[in-house]
Amino acid sequence: MVRRATAFLIVGALLMALASMVGAQSQFTLPGIPNPKVATFPPEVGKYGGTYVVSSISDPRTFNPIIVQDTASGAVTNVMFDGLVEQDYITGEIEPGLAESWTVSSNGRTWVFTLRQGLVWSDGTPLTVDDVVFSIQAIFTPGVDNSFRSLLTFSGQQVTWRKLDARRIQFTTPTSLCPVGLFLRFIGFPIVPKHKLADVLARSGAEFSRTWGVNVDPKTMVGSGPFLLQSFTPGQRVIMLKNQKYWQVDKRGQRLPYLVRYIIVTVPNQDAARLQFLAKQIDAYGARGREFAELKGLEKQGDFTIYDGPETFTREFIVFNQNPRGVRAPKLSWFSDVKFRIALAHAIDQNTMSRQVLAGRATTSTSDISAGNKLYYDASLQPYPYDLNRAQQLLAEAGYRKGADGFLRDAQGNVVEFTIVTNAGNQDREAYGNIVRQDFVKLGIRATFVTESFPSLVGKLTGTYNWEAIIIGFTGGIEHGTARNLWLTTGDLHMWNPNQTTPATQWEAEVDRVFEQYACEPDQAKRKALMTQFQQVVYRNLPMLYFPYQKTQPALRNTIGNVKLGLQGATGTLGTRYYKGPYRP
Repeated sequence: MVRRATAFLIVGALLMALASMVGAQSQFTLPGIPNPKVATFPPEVGKYGGTYVVSSISDPRTFNPIIVQDTASGAVTNVMFDGLVEQDYITGEIEPGLAESWTVSSNGRTWVFTLRQGLVWSDGTPLTVDDVVFSIQAIFTPGVDNSFRSLLTFSGQQVTWRKLDARRIQFTTPTSLCPVGLFLRFIGFPIVPKHKLADVLARSGAEFSRTWGVNVDPKTMVGSGPFLLQSFTPGQRVIMLKNQKYWQVDKRGQRLPYLVRYIIVTVPNQDAARLQFLAKQIDAYGARGREFAELKGLEKQGDFTIYDGPETFTREFIVFNQNPRGVRAPKLSWFSDVKFRIALAHAIDQNTMSRQVLAGRATTSTSDISAGNKLYYDASLQPYPYDLNRAQQLLAEAGYRKGADGFLRDAQGNVVEFTIVTNAGNQDREAYGNIVRQDFVKLGIRATFVTESFPSLVGKLTGTYNWEAIIIGFTGGIEHGTARNLWLTTGDLHMWNPNQTTPATQWEAEVDRVFEQYACEPDQAKRKALMTQFQQVVYRNLPMLYFPYQKTQPALRNTIGNVKLGLQGATGTLGTRYYKGPYRP
């Protein structure tokens, strides 16, 4: 799960100014690290100690950060492994990470990153450019299925790299106009330890992908992030301990993090998470739309704050399988028929979803970019209106007819039937699924709705391709061009038909061209025009049928310090979290 940022684009003459700015020296030192990073958001100097507890409705699938493709796994690996750069969670700007500085050539094509001196892995082994080189070699090794490869490949050409010395690495992009913002977002892949994984990668990419699975002995792992894996008990919890060799400090030069432990408790569903939050068993909760008013009224009694944030950038949708490797005729022909998908878009009752599931705290969607994204949202598009009569008319025009038995049939007489699946425990998605199924049935479709574990669902999306329709979500940021692994036809998360050698449709080829142009377009007005074109293409072809974008409304205990609402409802960084008073041991 790459650490990408929302964009404040820096182009042209600002390139070298940025390079000099990010090379500034810290006024503090740590043993062996003369230039540690001073955390960008620590308005309060915290106190050491305590255990921070959150919840997840799914267990992680892997602890290997290179192959992570789900949020439950990313919640663990993101705090264990750092990258060359980081994102400021409030502004979205890219900041130095393991690299203390970078420079870029005048043509914007060659980048040189300099690692901080004295960095070490948690076992004391030096963290050097050899680890950076090894990590990107792993990304491009056949058999290592990951999302970073798409981010670092432009028009079919991968970025190239060269070790300059123990602290400096050079990257060269295959085109000359890649803007600072996008390249820095693409280069934030997690760095993994060569001394632990080189032998495994040498054997095969497939074996590398299996390494550091959920059955790993945590003692065999090392990390560079603020926390390290101590234990994982399936169905119960992940326990992480403070990394005593972490490379960031607060504004007084004290080594971070403040917290001693970080625990992710597995809960069966969102209701269970809410109850644990109200019982003060966990410290944070992502409240659902219908819970805002109730939790607002309980703030004083429960000694917490619920924040009223903007619409999420995360899109929720139903997607149909158009992959010939996973679904066969006649379903493949239905799902690949844009007329069929547009007809079903008229059976997606976003207003009922918003009202019944989210208590009205949502905005109807039109495409892949949220209304909360003021930089790129195309307000000229209007949601497909919920109209079952119009849906039936469009289906008839496409050759689908209801029989005397009430079932919809295609032109060859096949009953239109399929199974919709989502991840168990996500009650919002379960509610969406029931609403969608009921309306599809009204059209004569023999639709079945089921749930299964999130790891199983992700396995089908990225491995077996054995599914028909899935309700799921995809995270995002304000800089939409980073969603290359979703939208490029070569992407492994191009859900409806991934890893294509050539685009299966003309509209997908157009999206490919838009994303490649966008990645190398320095002019902001032209970038916005490209994103408008992208949204309109998606609107006309609907590979996914979108659900409302709900508002972000995180709830957090008032005993937690260094809290400020940022992008996507984030409330702070784990490295600077602390307890203001007595803490959970």
